[in-house]
Order: sequence, then structure tokens, then C-alpha cells
Amino acid sequence: MPVSTETEPVLEAHKVSKRFPGVLALDQVSCALLPGEVHALVGENGAGKSTLIKVLTGVYRPDGGELRYRGEPVSFATPLEAQRSGISTIYQEVNLVPMMSVARNLLLGREPRTRLGVIDAARMNAEAERVLAGYGVHTDVRRPLRTLGVGAQQMVALARAVSVDARVIIMDEPTSSLEPREVETLFGVVRELRRRGLAVVYVSHRLEELYRICDRVTVLRDGRLVHSGPLAELERLRLISLMLGRDLADVPAPRSQGARFAATLPAQREADDGLGDVKADSGTGALALTAAEVDDALVRRNGVRADVPVVEARGLTRRHQLHEVSVAVWPGEVVGLGGLLGAGRSETAKAIVGALPLDGGEVLVAGRPLRHRTTGSAIRAGVSLLPEDRKAEGIVPTLSVRENIALAALPRLSRAGIVSDERIDRIVAAFMRRLRIKAASPNQRVSELSGGNQQKVLLARWLAVQPRALLLDEPTRGIDIGAKAEVRALIDELAEEGLGVLLISSDLQELVDGSDRVVVLREGAVVGELRGEEITEQAIMASIAAHSAEPPNEPPNEPPDEPSGEYPDGPSDAPGEDDSQ
Repeated sequence: MPVSTETEPVLEAHKVSKRFPGVLALDQVSCALLPGEVHALVGENGAGKSTLIKVLTGVYRPDGGELRYRGEPVSFATPLEAQRSGISTIYQEVNLVPMMSVARNLLLGREPRTRLGVIDAARMNAEAERVLAGYGVHTDVRRPLRTLGVGAQQMVALARAVSVDARVIIMDEPTSSLEPREVETLFGVVRELRRRGLAVVYVSHRLEELYRICDRVTVLRDGRLVHSGPLAELERLRLISLMLGRDLADVPAPRSQGARFAATLPAQREADDGLGDVKADSGTGALALTAAEVDDALVRRNGVRADVPVVEARGLTRRHQLHEVSVAVWPGEVVGLGGLLGAGRSETAKAIVGALPLDGGEVLVAGRPLRHRTTGSAIRAGVSLLPEDRKAEGIVPTLSVRENIALAALPRLSRAGIVSDERIDRIVAAFMRRLRIKAASPNQRVSELSGGNQQKVLLARWLAVQPRALLLDEPTRGIDIGAKAEVRALIDELAEEGLGVLLISSDLQELVDGSDRVVVLREGAVVGELRGEEITEQAIMASIAAHSAEPPNEPPNEPPDEPSGEYPDGPSDAPGEDDSQ
């Protein structure tokens, strides 16, 4: 892998520090980016990666240290100032304007204009189509960006960042929403940027990607620099050890294939003493903590029958998206939902909880049909969904950690419509300790937390309502190795205690290690089911490749729906929802 021969950094942070109330996010961190190199920035969630990126791009001003750009000291007042200087950023959560057209998003602020000063829509659309074609995106650029899936939106964000006159490109988890062919397209773009002499900062938790595309690496831990140097000289196990700051033997390891993740975290349990069980008071729904432990609060044992599935979908059908999809989850079982991006996995989960209107099919909870097709009805029946896009569909960024955790459980935490702050504080403290949520305090804004800790907040929210079944859509997407292992182990613990889990993951190994059964989807239809020792990566891929889904029978004279592009697994904007997850 070629490394830049230039020694003068294009962008450099020297002993940079950044402090938030109660938290030292960066502690004298130094990092230098050379022209013509791809520089990996790694560390656990909460290590300071996002904070460092925001300091480099003008979102935050450092409290100490110095930034140098092209050899000169700089202090960017705004992200726009940094961008105009030649520093572009592609954030993990797509940061575009969803209601605007694809073309407007791509060329926002740089739209071609006529001699009268108005936007030349024809030229803008033609330019957008030309640019996006180079990234494998073929869609009507006049449609609103929100109608594209997350993967397509990510490619639009990438194209926008590269199309400006940039010298530094910062990519934060750029492949988290992409399917394999899109990843290869991205890697081709990155190699071209390196050939042209640009510096690329590449943030990813996928180690195989780092070793394929990156030249050097900087490792952060707890806001401090712990290593910087050529990546090829660093063994993978050593890199993981540097990131975690502990022996790999302390990280929960998955069990054998098809047997689910490790179910115990002894060191974590010892650290969680002093917390209590959360039990539902059958008369009022009030919650009380005892002094035992919070483990029993993580699942709802009441009313779970072992002779019927906790949740069952029968013949779910939605035009152009789902065709006769059936899947059942039994108590204590983890069912993986496999398939490529666009196979209908997210749509299936949303349909089960009432977040996606259906043309046919039914959902049963503990053997009883779910009559009212709303998310509120599903939650009350004991079925909760942790969505794929935590920013758009999960967290409420302006609220605190405390408020986000308690949000769904407020009816259970109230008496006669009056919410008890004391009960909220107790349950929030219990889940923050049990899930090891790193925050300055429960009152810290959830938007200030790392991605992994935001994901834990969402898990705490839905576990607080004591569900019978939990649908997890990409629960480990974009979180670090340590947090990923903890989430996987927690999934196993929940299943051991009787909760039914539907696990959606683009990581085939995660499905293999974490599932009792795997139902494989392709083009909105079930094409295979694997059990026990049958569950291997090769078997899942073979099921996807060997079948083709039959399209649903469409009325011949009915006009087609608005095309959904190549990425239908994106967020749904379905009308008629009176509750939201």
C-alpha cells in the first residue's frame, strides 16, 4: 500500500484538549495528516474520536493546544470556514436536507445559475446525475433525498464532500450503511483521492477495512493518544488491545456457531452491585427498585407462554417491499434476519410493530392477533423495536439521557397521571449502571454521547418497558469492539431469561454467532431458514444466491409506485402512524 512521501502535514493537531462539564473529552491529543495518505482514527466509543473530528472541522474550539493547516496556525470559527479552507467531512449519520431534492443536496450552495441569477434546474440535475453515476447511484435526482435509503444517502454525502475543492476528507464510519458492492466503489474513490494527494481520515470499527485501505493509524482511548504509526506494523490483536486498554480475555467472547453470544459479564456484574430489581406493580404499573440487582428488570417474565411464539408474523405483504413474509420468535430464542441491503429486513421489523402499513398479513403476540396496527399497540402488547437509524428514528437529541431512557416507560412510572421523579431517577440510575452508559450525568444531553452510548440509551428505553419481544435492527452498527461485545452478550442474557429477540444485522458473522435460527430474505420474500449447526456464513450467502423471490401479484392497470431506488431498507415515511418508536 503506497504511503505519502511528503513529510509536511497538511493538517495537524498539537496537544489539543477539549473539556465538557464533568468530562475531559480530549487530553493533549496530537495527530498529523500527510498529503496522499489514508489515516485510520480508531478507539472505543467515548475515546474522543468524534470530538477530535469536530475540533478539526470547526464545530468545537479547542480549550488547549494548537491546530495547524498547511503549516500555518488556524482556528476555525465554524464548519463552513473549515470547509471553505478545504476540509470536508462525511458524518456517520447522514447530515443533509431530507426534504430537498437529491440534486439540490449534492450541489447545495454551488448550484449553477442562469444569467438572471436563478438556479438552472436542468444543468443542476444533469450535473448531479453525472456525478452520482460515478458512485453507482442511479436514481431520479429530482426526488426528495428522504425517499432514498440510508445507503444511497450516504453515497450522496460522499459525492458532495469529494466534489468540493478539498485537501482533507474526513470519513466517519462511511461503510456502515453500504452493501458490499458500494463498499468497493467507496474504496475505489478513496484510492483515487490518495493518488491525487489528498489526506483522508478514515474512522471505522471494521478492522478488515482499515487494513485494506489505510496507511497509518492513530488510536485514542479515554480522550488520550495511546498510539500513532504505520498500520501495517501493528498486529490486529495488538490494535484491539490498544483500543480496549485491557487484555482481550476480559472481552466477552461469542460461543460456538449457532449457540448465541456469551451470556455472562462477571466483571461488569461485580461493578453493578447496589442496584435493584425493577418490578411491575400489577395494580398501578408503578416501579420499585429493591437492593438485589437490576438483572431481572431487563425482561418481562409475566404472561410469557412457552407453548406459543412471543411474536409471530404471518404473510406480511406490502406492495413492492414485502411478499408473504412469515417469521416467528419463541421465548428465549434469538432469530436472525439475514439478507442483503434492500431485502426487506427493516421493513419486516417495522411492519411487525405497526410502523409500516401493510396490504396483507397479520401479527400475533403470545398467540393473540394484534388488532390495532400502531406502534403504541405493539408496545403495550410487549413488542418493541430498536430502529436502524438511531438519530432519525431513535434518540431525541435535545433531551437528556434521563428523559430518553424514561420516555417509553412514563405510563408505567405514573400514578393517576402524575409521574414520579424519584421512580424515574431510580430506574435510570439502574439501567445506566447495568448497561455501563458513559455520561457526565443522567441530565447530560444524549446528543453529546458517543454512538455506542446512544445505542445503549435506546436499549435501556425499551428494556424499561419490560417487553416480551425485542426487535433489534443493526444494534451494533457503528459502535466499537468493546461496546459491540457488551451488546452481544446482553442480547444473549436477555434470551437466556426468556425474552424473544429478532436480530437484524448486515454482519454475517454476528448472525452466525448470535442466532438460534436465521431466516433469510431476498427481495422482500423469505428464501431460506437455517437452524443450529446449519448456520454458517456460506449457508446464508448460498440461500441468498440460490433463490429469487417471486414478485407479488400487482393489479395490471394500476400505475406503479414512485420508484424507491436501490436502497429500500432506509427509513420509512409511511403516513398514518399515530405512535412512533
